[in-house]
Amino acid sequence: MNRGIASLHRLDGFSEIKENLQYWLTKTPQERLEVVDYLRSQVNGNTERLQRVVKVIHNAIK
Repeated sequence: MNRGIASLHRLDGFSEIKENLQYWLTKTPQERLEVVDYLRSQVNGNTERLQRVVKVIHNAIK
């Protein structure tokens, strides 16, 4: 691993991360999903569904 690009850190040393984890573990899975949906709507707009993307690839070999 090139240590000039990235550095290793132990997550247990970061109190903010631990506090966030403890907070979210107190929430029910339903509450967590509601927050994920809220954050998704903030990024993608207030659409009820995710965008559908279709990519058509033409086969050149016949």
